[in-house]
Parts: sequence; structure tokens; C-alpha cells
Amino acid sequence: MSDVISAQEFAQRRAALLAQLEENSAIIIQSASMVARNSDVDYLFRQDSTFFYFSGFNEPDALLLVKKSAGKLEYHLFCQPRNLEMEIWYGYRCGALGVVEHYGADFGHSITELDEKIPELLDGVSHLYYSLGRESLNPQVNKWLTTMRSRSRRGVIPPSHLLQLDDVSHEMRLIKSAAEQQMLRIAAKISADAHIKAMRSCQPGVMEFQLDAHIQHHFAMQGAQQPAYSSIVGGGKNGCILHYINNDQALRDGDLVLIDAGAEYQYYAGDITRTFPVNGTFNPEQKALYEVVLQANLRCIAMLKPGVCFNAVHQCALLILTTGLVELGLLQGDVDELIEREAYKDFFMHKLGHWLGMDVHDVGNYKIDGQWRGLQAGMVMTVEPGLYIAIDNMKVEARWRGIGIRIEDDILVTENGCEVLSGAVPKGVSEIESLMAQSR
Repeated sequence: MSDVISAQEFAQRRAALLAQLEENSAIIIQSASMVARNSDVDYLFRQDSTFFYFSGFNEPDALLLVKKSAGKLEYHLFCQPRNLEMEIWYGYRCGALGVVEHYGADFGHSITELDEKIPELLDGVSHLYYSLGRESLNPQVNKWLTTMRSRSRRGVIPPSHLLQLDDVSHEMRLIKSAAEQQMLRIAAKISADAHIKAMRSCQPGVMEFQLDAHIQHHFAMQGAQQPAYSSIVGGGKNGCILHYINNDQALRDGDLVLIDAGAEYQYYAGDITRTFPVNGTFNPEQKALYEVVLQANLRCIAMLKPGVCFNAVHQCALLILTTGLVELGLLQGDVDELIEREAYKDFFMHKLGHWLGMDVHDVGNYKIDGQWRGLQAGMVMTVEPGLYIAIDNMKVEARWRGIGIRIEDDILVTENGCEVLSGAVPKGVSEIESLMAQSR
């Protein structure tokens, strides 16, 4: 199987989207733009996920419009015009002719023609779908509709129904095709191998950002140009900060280090977390807490199959983690009552997982008609139980404070169960200690 999404699949996605919409409909999707980092410097460009999902086009400042009329689809792609002087500075542009030749558009246009062309293309369209909450697009749509209304005496008819595209497009993105599943396997494999490299490279005195450098180097050398998100490399108490990204402290002998890092491969994300001892050996408190989290990770993964309720998996994690906290003396009382009053939230304050795909926190509703949805084959999600004992938590003995543990895996739901995409990374205590001992 190819390690890129084919032009045919992009076309099939557009057709599948329009097939779900009313006759005489149109969709508009806006691309991402370049974002300034500081004076005369931009961040590395990353295309809007939904725009790329339906177009495969990777240039900024573009817009696609697809119409459905009389059972036929008409695909227009607006892009930056060819400009030889600008291309000397910023690189090649595909241009209006190029999007027809290389990206399957029926018609290519310069982005400078938007205000002229869009009112013409929407004339007579009854249902217009776009991302209603996108601030940069809403004023443009209002402008085009105002222009159309001003031409009503010429017979121009603007769309009468403005509808939320995300309701349809997000559900499409939630179920991964065979090609997407392969992209996610590759992203997970690259991410997994990078975590192994970090374990082998860790030792007291290494800076958090230096450990991250091993990860980023592996990503790049294996074909992932950038990470799926800013890596978390939290040593000691920093592992208790859920979105810690400063990564500027030295790793200390006797501490754990929590690494949450994933590669982005062909627009698809890996998302793996492992926690391990800086010196290669868990102390008794670290090991005891780690075994509780590991049990939750393994038991929850074993539950995953079509039809299982998303929240039931989370509840399984709560039961295991809360029971473990009681057994270790970190909570006191009846387990069910502690769960009922959310006493565990001092130690586990996030959901068990999230959808994974083109975005690391991918799109798709978790509830349908107010009810937690059941899993379906083709969904990809994370399973990431954790326990975090803040350094200033005076409710527990000092020996527990500053220990943060999370174990996260990427899981594809299959017809008969699930596939652990991130399974190559060790997560058993003896496995981790053995791997790290080999590098000493």
C-alpha cells in the first residue's frame, strides 16, 4: 500500500461529502494562512486539516468550492497566482492551471478573483455549507451574500440555507479509510521508535530539551518533517503538569521523566506517552504507582471493540485508578463513593483518551443525541490513564509527592477488536529497566 493518500481518494472524499447533502448545495472550505513568528519570520506552514482532507493541496491562502447540481459535482479551487518574483523569495506556486492538472480541480482560479467569482458560482445554490464558527470566513461569506442580494433585480438568487459543514465533515474524518489507517501506523511506528531512542539516551544531568532533540531527530530522519504537537518532556515534578512544554530543566537522578511526543506523517498524528526512571530503575513508590496506571492502560485497551461505549472505557480506568489509590493509602474510603464524589480528581483530572487522526485531538462528536457513542471499526483513539501527585499536595506523605505518570497508546478499532499501533514501545517495568540497562 502507498504511503501517500492518492488523488483518487481525495476525489472520493469530495463525492462522499456531497452525496450526504441536499441537491443544489455547495460547500466552501478555507485553507490555512502563514502565521508570523516574529519580525520577517513565519512559522513552518501547516495546512488546515479539513481543507487538506478534501483537496490534498498544501499551499496557504486558498479556498475550495464544490457544487452539487443535477447529480453532478463541480470542483473549483482558488489559489495564489503564479508570480515569478514572489517565487524567487518564497518558493514555487502551483497556480490556477496547476491545480487542475495536479489536484483534480475542474476549474482553477486566482485567489484574487474570490469576490468576483464566488457570487457567480453561488447564484441559484439553495444550501451553502461552511465552517460557521471560523472567524476569518464568516465576514467573507456575509460580503458575498450581500453582493448577491444587491443583484436580486438581475435575477440573482443567493443561498437561502446556511449550514454547518463541520457536522458532516467531522463525522467523515472520524472513520479512517484503509489508506488513513496506514498513515497512522507509520506515524505511530516513527513515534514509538523515537520513544525507545529517548529511553536509551536518558541519564541524569541531561536537559529535557536535549532528550526531546533525540526524538525530533528521529522523526526527521524517518520522514516526519514535524511533530504532531509540542513535545512534553517533564522530569520529576514537571511530569505532573499536563501540558508542560518548557522542557528547560535538567533531569535528576532518582526522578521519573514523562515524555508525551508524537510524529506527524503525511498529515497524520502519532501520540504516545511513556514514563520511565531517569537513572533506569524505579524506586518503590514510583513502581507502585506505575503498576496501577499500567493496569488501567492494559485493561482499558482490552475492552476496545465495536459497540463498546466510549465512556465505559473511561469508567473502567476510574475504577482501577481509584482502587489503586485506596490500596496505596493515597485515598481513604469506599471506592464507589470516592468515584461518585470525584475524589480521584486530585490525581487523575483528564479523560481517558481522545480521537486521533489528522489532528492530535481529532474531530468527531463523543456523544450522539446526548448519549456517549459506541465505538466503530475505523475509529482511532488514545488510551492514556495517568496519576499525578503534585509537589505541593500536602494530603499525602512526602515520599509520593512530585511523581507524575502517564502511559498512552494509539489504538485502531477493528471489526473484531482493536490494533495497538504504538505497541513497539516497552511499558512494563522490567521491560523498561532492561532496555535502559542495555544502554548504560
